[in-house]
Amino acid sequence: MDSTYVPLPSFEEHASRLAGTHLRSLVNDASRNERFRRRVGPILLDITRQKLDVAALDAVGAFIESTGWEAARDAMFEGKHINTSEDRAVLHTALRGGASRHPAAPADVRREVADALDKMEKLVSAVHRGEGESVGLIGRVTDVVNIGIGGSDLGPRLAVHALEQFHVKGINSHFLTNVDGQAAYDLMRKLDPAHTLVILVSKSFNTQETLLNGGVFRDWILKANGGDQTKTSKHFIAVSSNVEAVNKWGASQVLPMWDWVGGRFSLWSAVGASIAFAIGMQGFRELLAGAAEADDHFRTVKWQDNVPVLTAIAELWNRNILGRSSRAVVPYVDSLADLPSYLQQLEMESLGKHVHPTTGKEVAGSTVPVVWGSIGTNAQHAYFQALHQGTDTVPLEFIGLVKPAHPLRENQDVLTSNLLAQAAALSLGKTFDEALAEAKTGTEEQRRALAAQRTFKGDRPSTVFMLDSLTPHSLGALIALYEHKVFMLGHLWGINAFDQWGVELGKTIAKQIYPSLANDKDAGDIGQFDAATRGLIEAIRDRR
Repeated sequence: MDSTYVPLPSFEEHASRLAGTHLRSLVNDASRNERFRRRVGPILLDITRQKLDVAALDAVGAFIESTGWEAARDAMFEGKHINTSEDRAVLHTALRGGASRHPAAPADVRREVADALDKMEKLVSAVHRGEGESVGLIGRVTDVVNIGIGGSDLGPRLAVHALEQFHVKGINSHFLTNVDGQAAYDLMRKLDPAHTLVILVSKSFNTQETLLNGGVFRDWILKANGGDQTKTSKHFIAVSSNVEAVNKWGASQVLPMWDWVGGRFSLWSAVGASIAFAIGMQGFRELLAGAAEADDHFRTVKWQDNVPVLTAIAELWNRNILGRSSRAVVPYVDSLADLPSYLQQLEMESLGKHVHPTTGKEVAGSTVPVVWGSIGTNAQHAYFQALHQGTDTVPLEFIGLVKPAHPLRENQDVLTSNLLAQAAALSLGKTFDEALAEAKTGTEEQRRALAAQRTFKGDRPSTVFMLDSLTPHSLGALIALYEHKVFMLGHLWGINAFDQWGVELGKTIAKQIYPSLANDKDAGDIGQFDAATRGLIEAIRDRR
C-alpha cells in the first residue's frame, strides 16, 4: 500500500442500520437540511436524499480526516508532483489562480499563465474588432472551428454550448473531433473558407484525429487561397507544447500548453480559446473567476461544509458501501446537454484505475462507477422507467436553474417541478397498499396484480445541484467543484487521478492495424494480430 493511503473502513454498523431505514423516513426529517445542504456562491448542493444519516456522515468524515486530505489538497495547489507516475505537478488550479483570494502556485507558473492569457486576449480582441491582420490572422472571421479530441474538445464544447446566450454576435462556433470524414465534409459545406479560423488543439501535436482533420481543413482552405501557403497559415491557430511541430505544419500562431495540466482539466487554459472567441475574453475571465471561487472554497472550508468533500462522500457511500456501479447525471437545463459527456471523461478517465500508484498493488475495493445521462425531461420518457422500477438502483445527480435566461416562466416552472418530482418519487416511492387503494376495478386478484405493477420501491438516492442562473461564473464554479470531487476520490481510493495509461494501448494497436487497411488488400502483414482481429481485417478487405 502507499504510505499515505488509509484503507476504507466497512462502516458496517452504519450500513446495517441504514439498510433497514427507507429514504422515506430520512427525507421527512427536516433537521437534515442543516447538515445536508451547502452553498458555494451561486450553487446550492442538496444531498438530503442520499442514504446517509448524520451519524454515518460523521463517521465517513472522521475517516476522511484520518487520511490527511488537507495536506494532499494543499500539495496539489502548491505544485508538488502528485502525479507520481509521470513525475508531474497538477496545476490546473493555477490557470484560474489570478482570480483566487489565496493563490498558491509557484510564482513562475503564475507569470506564465498570465502571459498566455494576455496573448490569447490580443488574438481574441483583434478578431472581434475585425482586425485579425494586426495579430497575424485573417481579417474578418465569421466561423471558428475547434479541432481536438478528448480534453481538447469536451470542455470547450461544453462551455461554448452552455453559454450560448453570451456569444459575441457575428462569430459562429463549431467543433470537429472524430475522424469520421462525414463530419468534416458536412461542416466544410456550411462554411466560407475565406472567413474560417481553425484552432488545432493537441499538446503533443501528434494526435492522429486532430492532425488528420486539420489537414483536411488546411487542404480545403489552401485550395480556396489558390495554393498560397502564407495566406493559408493565417487561418490556423495551434494550442500545443510542440512549437517546432506546429511551425512545420504551418499554423500562424501558437498558444502554450504545459505538462502540469492534463487534457481533461485544461479548458481554463488556451485550450479554451474557442470559449474566449465565442463569449469574449471578459466572459472567459468570469469563467475562471467562478472556478477560482470553487478553488478557494475547497481550500479553506472544513469537510463538514466543503461541497467537493460532501459530493465525494456521497459517491464513496454509493459505490463502496452500497455497491452501486453507475451514476446518472441529468441536467434539467438544455444548455448543459454536454455535461454528462464531459463528466464521463473527467471522472472515468481520472478514476478508472485499479492499482495504487507507488506499489502497483490492486486496490481493495471498487473505484469509479460508470457515469452516464442526458437532459431532463427527455430522460424521463426514455430510461427513467428503469430507474424507478428496474432491478438495479442507480444514484442520480440532478442539475437545475433557479432563474433561466429566457422569460418563459411557465416552461421553467414545469421543468423545475419535474426535477423536484423525480427526486422525490425516486426517494419516496409508492407502497403496495397505496397502489392497491388506487386500483378501483376488477377482481381482488386483478387489483392486487395491478397494484404490484404500480408499486415503486423508492429508496433510490439522488443529489441536486441548483444554480442561481447559468453564467460563465456559475459554470466555472460547477465544473471546478466536479474537478475537486475527482481529486478527493482519487485520494480516498489511493489511485493517481492524473494519468491515463489506459488510453494508450488501443492507440498503439490501431497504429499497427492501420497499414493493413490503408494499403491495397494484398499489403500488410496481419499475422501479428490475434485470430479475431485477423478475421475482421480479412472480412473488410474482401468487401472492398
